[in-house]
Amino acid sequence: MPSPQQARAQASAITSGKTDPEVEVSPTSRLRALFDGPHLSPGQRRIAQYLIEHITEAAFLSITDLADRVGVSQPSVTRFAAAVGFSGYPALRERLQSIALGTLAAGGPAAAEVNGSNELQAAVDAEIENLENLRRDFADPDRVIEVGSKLSQSTPLTILGLRISASLAEYFAYAARRVHPDVRLVTRGGSVAYDALLQSREAGGTWVLAFSMPRHAQETLTAVRVARSAGLKVALITDLALGPVADEADVTFATGTGSRLVFDSYAAPGVMAASLLQAMSDAGPERTQARLEEYEQIAEQHRFFLRE
Repeated sequence: MPSPQQARAQASAITSGKTDPEVEVSPTSRLRALFDGPHLSPGQRRIAQYLIEHITEAAFLSITDLADRVGVSQPSVTRFAAAVGFSGYPALRERLQSIALGTLAAGGPAAAEVNGSNELQAAVDAEIENLENLRRDFADPDRVIEVGSKLSQSTPLTILGLRISASLAEYFAYAARRVHPDVRLVTRGGSVAYDALLQSREAGGTWVLAFSMPRHAQETLTAVRVARSAGLKVALITDLALGPVADEADVTFATGTGSRLVFDSYAAPGVMAASLLQAMSDAGPERTQARLEEYEQIAEQHRFFLRE
């Protein structure tokens, strides 16, 4: 009889193609697509990030108010609007307002504040919104399937997560080892990370999966650059498809993080990671099944787990 994990591996394979044509792209994904194309300066990235994080409010600000909120000059806002393809700030604000009104109509985080929820409920509401946005992004899972297949084929496969991102990297590496023969985890920066990345490439690895959560570490950026210079491809799970680390990655999966509490929460990045694990499992079903069966035998022999 298959274990619950084996049964799930068989039953939850990801189906290629857009599964729900009625699902619209999430507001955050629309904004990321709007801002992700041009090469933005650090100041312009700050504007973009503020708009993404505060769309329901920021879309109705004057150019003066927006500049004050972000801490930039009014000409910087004007240049930002031009950089992302608009004739000026009024044209950009019109587009932002249409996105913001759609968010409010769908009952985003701002609606929860109006309903008088407390701080903890508001934090949960924000995470629900992040998951709803991710669900909309998954309407077409082809990119997840493609990258999961490439990660599965990379032997060894290196997982990178430094500082606060280490916990997500550890989770992914722990699970990936059940279905992949050679997974290497890097949670220390500096020369230790460089050695691991270079050794992975020399051993035949082709891909690195990196996690970069706020506050984004300088050493993560440096490690990603080292990986790229060594000839490794980089897939990135992060909170925003803008910024220096995303600029260096070959493919970026951007998901919102919960920022309502003192320390961020990672519901959507966790689901994103689990989805890539599923895609890796789907890419080699025979190998996945064989490795899970072998692991179950070892776990039973050494009594790894309590009987339930």
